[in-house]
Parts: sequence; C-alpha cells; structure tokens
Amino acid sequence: MSPTSALLVLEDGRIFRGVGYGAEGETFGEMVFNTGMTGYQETLTDPSYARQIVAMTAPHIGNTGVNEEDPESSRIQVAGYVVREPARVASSWRATGSLGSALREQGIVGIAIPGTRALTRHLRDRGAMRAGIFSGAAAAVPEAELLEKVLAGPSMEGADLAGDVSTTEPYVVAAHGERRFTVAAVDLGIKAMTPYRMAERGCEVHVLPASSTAADILALNPDGVFFSNGPGDPAAADHAVEALRGVLDAGRPFFGICFGNQIFGRALSLGTYKLRFGHRGINQPVQDRATGKVDVSAHNHGFAVDAPADGPFDTPYGRAEVSHVNLNDGCVEGLRLLDRPAFSVQYHPEAAAGPHDASDLFDRFCELMQGSPITVGGRPPTPPDEDSRPPSGRSDGREEGAE
Repeated sequence: MSPTSALLVLEDGRIFRGVGYGAEGETFGEMVFNTGMTGYQETLTDPSYARQIVAMTAPHIGNTGVNEEDPESSRIQVAGYVVREPARVASSWRATGSLGSALREQGIVGIAIPGTRALTRHLRDRGAMRAGIFSGAAAAVPEAELLEKVLAGPSMEGADLAGDVSTTEPYVVAAHGERRFTVAAVDLGIKAMTPYRMAERGCEVHVLPASSTAADILALNPDGVFFSNGPGDPAAADHAVEALRGVLDAGRPFFGICFGNQIFGRALSLGTYKLRFGHRGINQPVQDRATGKVDVSAHNHGFAVDAPADGPFDTPYGRAEVSHVNLNDGCVEGLRLLDRPAFSVQYHPEAAAGPHDASDLFDRFCELMQGSPITVGGRPPTPPDEDSRPPSGRSDGREEGAE
C-alpha cells in the first residue's frame, strides 16, 4: 500500500507536510509534544490526552509494537498522532500487533513528518495551539479551508473533559493480599496503573465516576480519598472542586496527582493558569523542598497551580505550603496541608512507563491513612480552627519557563 499525503495545520497558519500514519481522514485537537524516549503505548492510552494531538520528539516510534499489558485505559485516547519515522516492523516478543495497525483499527488519524524537531521548537516559542491533521482525500481541500476548520475548533481553556473519559459505573480493584485500607478513588481520567500501585500496598480501591459527590465518596467510609489525573482545564471543574471540599471538611486523608493536584489547589482557593506548552514526558526534575531530594518524574499537564512560593500560606483548611517545585521552570509540583492529612503532586508516581523515583508517595498516602501525624519542623501540627477560614494568599501569575 503506497503512503497517502497528509497535512498538519496549526491555528497560526503553519503547515507541515508528510504522509498519513494510522487511520485516513481528519482530526482536530490541541497540538502538544511529548519528550519521552519510550512509553508510547502508555502515552496513547492515557485519558489525560483526550482532545489533544500528540507529537513524539523521539525519532523512531513503534519499534516494539503494541501489546495487551501496557495500555493505561481500554482504548487509544489521543485525538491525533504525529511522529517522525514510524517503525517498519514491530520487534518485541511481547508485541501482539503493530502500532500503525492499532491506530487504524481505532480510527486515530496520524501523520509522519520529517520536521518533528521544527514542530517542537515552534510550539515552545508560540505555545500549544489548536491543530488539525488531514490525510488522503481530506488533505486535497484548499489549505485556507483547512485552516478555517482548525480555527472553528474549541480551545482547551474552559474545557471540562473529565466526564468524557471517566468510568460511568463504580468498580473495585482488590487489594493484593491482606486488605489494609479502603480507598475511594475519583476517576477524572485515571490511569490503570494507579489503583494497581495502591492495591500492591494492601488498598482495596473503589474507583468512582467523575460525577461523584462528596456524599457518594464518604458513603464508602474510606480510610483515604484519591483524586486522579485527567484532561481539561481545572478552572472548569467546579463539580470536582466541591466534592473535594466536602472530603476535606470531613477530615479524610487525601492524595491527588496531576489534575487532582490542580483540583486540590482550587479547593484551597488557589488559582490555576495555562502553561505555554506544558510538561509532557518522563524526564522532568522535581525537587522536594523539605528534603532537597530530586526525582526524575513522568508528567502530562498543560495547567499549573498558582500558589505563594515562600513559606506557609493560609487556606480555608489551615496552613498549606508548596511541597515540590519543577527545577526547569519553577512551577508548583506539589501541595500539602500542614494541619490536616492532605497532599498532592503534579506528576505521576505510578511510573507507567517510568521512571520509579516517586513511587514512595503511595507509601506516604498509606502512612496518612494509618494515622501517622504530619510534622512541621519536627513538631506535631496545631489543631485546625474550624471556625476560622481565612482567604488564601495569592501570588502573581508565574511566568512559564523552558521545559
């Protein structure tokens, strides 16, 4: 089969030419890039990539094919896919098929272009933006008309997408061995490895739809509550924020990652803002401000929390602080309450597809559920004042730096 011509059209008018990869047709989404050298199957099936066209910066994609063990959800989630050079042959004993075939079978329109480096530099300079991929007959339309189609698409800002990718019915991931804790995990776009990591530590994980209320969550009488990663703009996720506030009011131990970190920030009355091009890959250096330890971590986010950088600040739930920062651009990578058992991180400790530096965060969540106190400077925390909920401090919007 001879390759079909294809076009990648960005909303600022930039056009990249290549050949079709995957399904033939047209697709639209926010154009972003992923810097991971491996883990393309986990990237493709991550629900946080809903309504995004993902470009891989690694030059060869598809070398190990696809298998039935690595997906992070039941289907490919990206809106479109951009690669430099697709593998001609899948070479792995674990492979059950080729990546190109999987894209075609699931209707994912992609493109192979020689200029993925030029595309990445363009997005770093101009920021993530709307885009469209057109292949086969769809690419034969005049370019001006293709650009009009791209400009007619929705922006990621203001998009409430968790409900589009969340489970519609609750389900349970059983603990491995003896059940130590019951966790209520709100699925805002959860990756399959996340409840698995908690199950490894003796947690029976009840995965709940994104539409769950605080009453739904607390009805399980959980030892702890978890809010997952997910797609969209946290400023549009009012329902999740209200649900989390109910959990915090009840004093249940809380752990959030990625989108869950942003929801936690909003529940603490902090703001969020859109990064110019975001963090997407498995090579981001994050520092724990308390210990100085640096983890190389997996990321997939285009928004960040705006929080005071220096010292503790007041929230409706007592004192809080920024616990982790990104060493590339200084953005907030973690939050924690000092007077209640609640914390979150912006990155992915479940380590699919690696690295494993931050996996001990699941152990910390278990410690909170076990009742280990949070200490501040070696001292026990002071009890929260239930009658006083001062407004939070705010910092100016932080300028995004280079990734």
